Amino acid sequence: MTFSSVEDLKKIEQEMAWEERELPTTIYEFLTNTKNRFPDRPAASYQLMSGPTDKAETLTWSQLHSKVTQAANLFRDLGVGEKDTVAYILPNANETLVTLLGGMVAGIVNPINPLLEPEQIAAILRETDAKVVVTLKAFPKTDIAQKVAEAVRHAPHVHTVLEIDLNRYLTPPKSWIVPLIRPKIEGKPHADYKSFNKEVAKQNTTLDFEDPKVDRVGAYFHTGGTTGMPKVAQHKYSGMIYNGWLGDRLLFTEKDNIMCPLPLFHVFAVHVIMQAAISSGAHVIFPTPQGYRGDGVFDNFWKLIERWKISFIITVPTAVAALMQRPVDADISSVKTAFSGSAPMPMELFKRFESTCGVDIVEGYGLTEATCLVSCNPPTGAKKVGSVGLPFPHCDVRIFKDTPDGPVECAADEVGEICVSNPGVFAGNTYTEADKNVDLYHHEKYLRTGDLGRLDDEGYLWITGRAKDLIIRGGHNIDPAEIEEAMLAHHDVAFAGAIGQPDAYAGEVPCVYVELVEGATVTVEELQKHAGVHIHERAAMPKHIEIMPELPKTAVGKIFKPDLRKSAITRIYNASLDKADVAAQVVSVLDDKKRGLIAEVSGTASDEEIGKVLGDFIRPWERAKPNA
Repeated sequence: MTFSSVEDLKKIEQEMAWEERELPTTIYEFLTNTKNRFPDRPAASYQLMSGPTDKAETLTWSQLHSKVTQAANLFRDLGVGEKDTVAYILPNANETLVTLLGGMVAGIVNPINPLLEPEQIAAILRETDAKVVVTLKAFPKTDIAQKVAEAVRHAPHVHTVLEIDLNRYLTPPKSWIVPLIRPKIEGKPHADYKSFNKEVAKQNTTLDFEDPKVDRVGAYFHTGGTTGMPKVAQHKYSGMIYNGWLGDRLLFTEKDNIMCPLPLFHVFAVHVIMQAAISSGAHVIFPTPQGYRGDGVFDNFWKLIERWKISFIITVPTAVAALMQRPVDADISSVKTAFSGSAPMPMELFKRFESTCGVDIVEGYGLTEATCLVSCNPPTGAKKVGSVGLPFPHCDVRIFKDTPDGPVECAADEVGEICVSNPGVFAGNTYTEADKNVDLYHHEKYLRTGDLGRLDDEGYLWITGRAKDLIIRGGHNIDPAEIEEAMLAHHDVAFAGAIGQPDAYAGEVPCVYVELVEGATVTVEELQKHAGVHIHERAAMPKHIEIMPELPKTAVGKIFKPDLRKSAITRIYNASLDKADVAAQVVSVLDDKKRGLIAEVSGTASDEEIGKVLGDFIRPWERAKPNA
């Protein structure tokens, strides 16, 4: 089934209360039901290389179920109970999917972004008290194994590391070469190192332990979004199954083939896609370990669509922009819909994609703290480009504004903070750290997302900015989205990220970083003139425009603003020190968990001299450590 209006969604919600729906209680029950319905249908396919004829491996639902059962048995053999953690630091592969689901069945699974630095990985391993880690065996062109070895040294409760060797996906002669050039890891830490596939193969294909029909925490997901230091969110079985039920009821059937080049450490791929695939029996294709970041994926994308007869494309605005720089060179007539998340899509990009591909784009909204899904535009019926659509059934979205008397619900089209209550919100226990849950809810049930938005008079949700991303210029609030949209109106601009740069007088003033489309030649001076025409609020005019070869982005395509803020702090502070002829400079900007961004300063000038210059800015500074 699909939906085309708010009335369709209301009818579904009015069928019965969420608690009355007869749905599986556990992930293993969820997966077993699908295996029993569609044992021989394809569940997941994976190819290491991006070519349209390159080797691929497909698991049926029966095969996936057996491997997940074996992995769960292995984790239990290794001492993982219901409240213990299996962490994985992996690129996409069939083993990643098996680890994800097997970890949920045996205990609590903790996907970790392999792009993080060792100290961040170690901090997450300690926070989740991981006992078992699944990662890559050292492999050419990736340093994941090396980073994990370093991280495990600083995570004393990890007792076993299970390694996955991607070489099995290669064919000769490449598979012969890898052992000869495989990187060496010196001084592996305290844990036992074992082969994941060899240990899994020893296990029974029937579950060796009871799967109690009780809702519980099944996953930990770290979240930094665009705000820096990761926090760890807790996801219950019920929230994950809710995401799966939504995808099954509203988007997918067992006949759909879903292209998902997003990473299996992120909720978009894990919950929006995989849980929905489990519920519906749809087939998910993962191209290359790095997905969209993989070698040749963009160049081969349309041919991969043709190869797998894809009906649904899962994407993000940054990926759509890259695809629009490549001709459609294959038969993509099987595609019905492209589902886009992570950030609102600029209007021009939206129109260009639909006209080029003849494919509808459905924009949606979700967040890690709510176990993901919140809303999406109707796949059929009225879409409002720029909105993130209609809240899903059993999802209560409210817009609140703070007043001296407490939170007050906003009227239609009035901007406030988006707050959500649905089966994916673990009210009171969203984060593992109790202090992070303080002041996180309104009326003890509505999760405060930190996103600014509005509900229009037809119930469509619009995101207008990020509450914590507001640029506050001398007490005046400026929404960075206004600046970004204005810059994106220039035909040479592919992406724009606006932030507040430090200012000794106003606290902060707007600046914007842009990434150009391939082959563009626009200058900073021309962009400044463009901004003068298209940014109508004088206070929002950027004081600095900088063209970057590529804006920093998260693994799911969001512009990573902490890096932009670090760049701005370094630039402004060093210019101020130079102007004052103070012999010092910012050598790095640290993201401190409690204090935020801190400039690390080195040089021969005294603290007093440095303080006279940098003390005028709101962001703190400190002396760099000798090895900085």
